Formats: sequence, C-alpha cells, structure tokens
Amino acid sequence: MKISPKLERGILLKRYKRFLADIKTSSGEVITVHCPNTGSMRHCLVPNSPCWYSLSDNPKRKYPNTLELVTAEGNYRAGINTGRANHLVKEAIINGTIKELAHYQLIKPEAVCGIDNSRIDFLLSESDADSRECFVEVKNVTLMEAPGEGYFPDSVSDRGAKHLRALSELVNQGKRAVLLFCVQHAGIETVSPADHIDPLYGELLRKAAADGVEILAYQARLTVSNIALNRPLPVVY
Repeated sequence: MKISPKLERGILLKRYKRFLADIKTSSGEVITVHCPNTGSMRHCLVPNSPCWYSLSDNPKRKYPNTLELVTAEGNYRAGINTGRANHLVKEAIINGTIKELAHYQLIKPEAVCGIDNSRIDFLLSESDADSRECFVEVKNVTLMEAPGEGYFPDSVSDRGAKHLRALSELVNQGKRAVLLFCVQHAGIETVSPADHIDPLYGELLRKAAADGVEILAYQARLTVSNIALNRPLPVVY
C-alpha cells in the first residue's frame, strides 16, 4: 500500500502517555507525534534511533503527525501503526496476496457477529469456492523476543481473548473464521502466541485452532515509499 503523503525521517526520542512520542526531525526540531499503538511496543522502542512519520493536513488534529515506522532492537524496521494493519490486509485480500482468502468477492469491514456484540475486522462473502461467510480478525505483530521469533500479544489482551472466543463460536455456527497475524517487523520469521506474556491468550488460540479457526500470518515489506503484505509466515502454537 502506498503511503501518502510520503514518510518523513526523524529520530525517536521517547514514547509516553501511551499515544504520544517525541521525535527530532531532520531539521533538528523536536516535535510531538501521535503514536497509534495500544500495546507495550516491547523491543520496538530504541531511543535515538531512526523513525518515520506521516503528515496530516487535518486542521482539527492536535498532533498532525503520526509515527509509522521505527527501528526495533536488532536494527530491524517495524510498523507500529496498528490501524494500518487492516488496510494492509484488505489490500492483500483484494490483490490476491493472501491466497487463502483470494476467492471472495465482497469485503465488509467491522462486522458485528452477534456474540457479545463482538466486532470482527472483516466479513467476506460471495465465493465460488466456499459458500460460507468468512470472518477475519486481524492482529498486528511487532514483538520479536529471539532472532526470528515473533509473538502476539506484547501485553495482556482482554480484547484479543474476546475475539478468539467469538471466532470459535462462529465456527460452531457453521461459519468460516480466520485469525490473521499482520507481521510488521522485518526480522520475524515465525509467529507464536506469547504464553510468557498472556497465557490465557495462548490457551484460547490453541482451543480456537482445535475448534477449526484458521490461523494465518503474513509479513509486510516495510519501505519508506511502500508498505504491503508480501509473504506468508508459519504460525507455531
């Protein structure tokens, strides 16, 4: 997905108050930008490392700039804008990159599945290959604990647990359900549930897989001019 406008380069100074970060621009000015990530960003926050941010011309925004890419530990680039993950997945479904989902004709965002009024990221329908409706929940992955080993979540996620229960129930109702890890970290080669951080999430993920929920992972190519999903990764659980 082309990011427009282009990303500007800066130096990450610190993240604070969860949704804010201070960066030094290429001109030497220190500015505060929006940090669109609710997680801990574990191993992604390296002070005085290169980062990239987007600009907005929306006059109503208090912080017009948004942190998009950081330099994670190990000198790997990581995409920390969790809101971008859904756009990456939608584009990858449309252009056929996600082979498992390429045959659906209709994509509806933010589908209410009726289970505790859970909102699932996408509802796919009208497929010649599969008559079932397909619910897809997207999770952004940026946590790498050891070389090549990616994990989700990076902090305890009650919302993530709720989504796993909802996906399992959808399968029990005869629907197709998919958990898709959108990996925005250049160093990750496999994805696993972070049992050491949120053991309940790992337990529920394995139960969901046993129930018939499909667990997929796709990695994004992260460049300053173009961010797009480009290859599948194995999920180990």
